[in-house]
Amino acid sequence: MKTNILYTHKDLIEKSKSGDRNSQYKLYELYVDAMYNVSMRIVSIREDAEDIIQDSFVDAFKNLTSFRYESTFGSWLKRIVINKSINHLKFKKIPITTLDKHEYHITEEIKESVNTRDIEKIKKGITRLPYGYRQIINLYLIEGYDHIEISEILEISSSTSKSQYHRAKKKLIQIINTQA
Repeated sequence: MKTNILYTHKDLIEKSKSGDRNSQYKLYELYVDAMYNVSMRIVSIREDAEDIIQDSFVDAFKNLTSFRYESTFGSWLKRIVINKSINHLKFKKIPITTLDKHEYHITEEIKESVNTRDIEKIKKGITRLPYGYRQIINLYLIEGYDHIEISEILEISSSTSKSQYHRAKKKLIQIINTQA
């Protein structure tokens, strides 16, 4: 018998929809760590990420009746967390890096190799990127969104998303290559 992944934790979700606090807590326990990591990659401040996660779960449980199993619960919740994290940055007026402030120009794909075994070096490099670049890298590479989805989330054009991604990748390679 094949299980449909969209209905993962269906019993907990349905009980949570009817207000069962124990089921809501179980869902919270299942997803809190992953959602915290998602938020941390965007906001980079532990206290802010914790607040965002709490707000996200409160909103998710308030609006659980709108969850219709069109995606997994985790994907639905992740979208809430990402939107809240980005809105938090917008509220704090941490700008997404604008195109005008950089002298980088997109040319052909850079064919520099990065040692894939040195994950810590890459993670450290990502944290050193400007906020806008870090957002694009996290949303595209780590969270798996495409440029159309990123453009909707960040309220930019998809071509801006693509160019920001290429610039962020070039900057990340530069940072990694200068690390000792």
